[in-house]
Amino acid sequence: MSPVSFEVVAECPHTRARAGLLHTAHGTIETPVFMPVGTQATVKGLPHRDLAEELGVRILLANTYHLYLRPGHELIRKMGGLHRFMSWPNAILTDSGGFQVFSLSGLRKITEHGVVFQSHLDGSLHTFTPESTVDVQLAFGSEIT
Repeated sequence: MSPVSFEVVAECPHTRARAGLLHTAHGTIETPVFMPVGTQATVKGLPHRDLAEELGVRILLANTYHLYLRPGHELIRKMGGLHRFMSWPNAILTDSGGFQVFSLSGLRKITEHGVVFQSHLDGSLHTFTPESTVDVQLAFGSEIT
């Protein structure tokens, strides 16, 4: 992962709402920002070129849990990271998989070490700890984890 910095460029004195610039290795993103979700490394229905060039999208969100299961973080690492895997030139944010703790509540067990998920694909068991999710996201090479 590359260093990321945030610069506040405007702030409302009444609400403390702010606008800023998020600087990443893959470009600068004006905030607040609309961030399309590419759960499985793609935004359905739109080619990446259209997202970046026509719509001006500067950052995408990809889902750690789903990409961990398929195609797998080791394959993504071998392919040069998520940017190369997706052919995406701009910034990527990957989540921790924490949303799946709630959305897949019937397929998970919370332990003192983390969360054990039963794959919705094949029933296999996968343990997510704070450390393992960071390791997976490092394999992805995303800017923001």
